[in-house]
Amino acid sequence: MRTGPSSDDAHDVVYFRRHHDDDPAQQAPGRDFLNSCPTKVRATMRAVLLAVAAAPPKRFAGGGYWEAMKGDMTGWFEVRVDGPSRHHYRLYCLLDYDATNPGMDKPLLVVIAGLDKPFRTELSLADYAGVRALGAEYVSRAPRSIC
Repeated sequence: MRTGPSSDDAHDVVYFRRHHDDDPAQQAPGRDFLNSCPTKVRATMRAVLLAVAAAPPKRFAGGGYWEAMKGDMTGWFEVRVDGPSRHHYRLYCLLDYDATNPGMDKPLLVVIAGLDKPFRTELSLADYAGVRALGAEYVSRAPRSIC
């Protein structure tokens, strides 16, 4: 007997929205980042998110677009797309099987944040720490703060 969403289910794509108590503007960092990306990058990222969610994520053959992260980012997933001049764009996502939001019956693929970097550069430890902090803020709320 099932008691909740399963990793075998198709997922709903949602965006983390910061809670009013943490950010009075209630920004959605991942969605805001995605909307600021070049058109082709934005379209590719949205297509990847939809394909991963439908697959579901553990069955998606990422082709380099959907990658499980390692080290301090274990448990996170990254949508990776290169833009003009090989500029790198990244969306950082969590899979949520514990959300208790009313009306949500599927597991969630949650877009938490996005970052970009020039070709042949690395993001800093502080960049990743910022993403993890937003993820911690997301999982600290029940129901989840999403849009």
